[in-house]
Amino acid sequence: MVLTDTHTHLYYETDDIKRVELIERCKENNVTRLFLPNVDISSLPLISSLVRSFPNMCFPMLGLHPCSVKAGWQEELAAIKSDTGNHKVVAIGEIGIDLYWDKTLLKEQVEAFRQQIAWAKELQLPIVIHCRDAFNEVFEVLESENDEHLRGIFHCFTGTLDQANKVIGLGFYLGIGGVVTYKNAGLDKVVTEIGLGHIVLETDSPYLTPVPHRGKPNESSYLLYVAQKVAELHQTDLKTVANVTTENARLIFGV
Repeated sequence: MVLTDTHTHLYYETDDIKRVELIERCKENNVTRLFLPNVDISSLPLISSLVRSFPNMCFPMLGLHPCSVKAGWQEELAAIKSDTGNHKVVAIGEIGIDLYWDKTLLKEQVEAFRQQIAWAKELQLPIVIHCRDAFNEVFEVLESENDEHLRGIFHCFTGTLDQANKVIGLGFYLGIGGVVTYKNAGLDKVVTEIGLGHIVLETDSPYLTPVPHRGKPNESSYLLYVAQKVAELHQTDLKTVANVTTENARLIFGV
């Protein structure tokens, strides 16, 4: 059985010993494929280091997080793009729009989002979307950019069933993480209505820790609890969830 964490910031742990321990706990829980979203320039070397250390488990993405779109973002975006030639990347991400913290940079976030979608199409790569308090804004961009080359994952999906169906209608997969285990979040009811063929699993570690470890830092090994909850919701076994969602990830990322 292979579980795939399609979205983890495991590289934030820079202590070599602790990092190895995180990886070992992943192996113990059969979480043996880890996809690493980039955030800004500073995270590039952290991701590269982790990929070099664990090349058979870790796969890098490249992108500028919407919360990193600030003064001078065009230069940072150019610097990030120049890194595409240094190693194989499997996606452009995480990219998108975040209006939770600051609504004043919406125009700039949209521009950066569109620019990175263009990269993805140019490089024939999927995109991994960050969307917080901005579903309508993100979906407007996706609809305007929609063509046969646009594909990817709607990371950390926590929306309604109607929103889920809109995402699926564009050919995107839903990234389901620890929130599905939260009692009053409502995501469990949505996931029950969505076929396994439309979802992938993720942790977004060290954030959004699933039950029973909620309140502590998240880690990729905890993907097991997300998978168990999805299996419970779909009245199936853990192996089936692992197989289907891992195959979905292979289709998206090509690895």
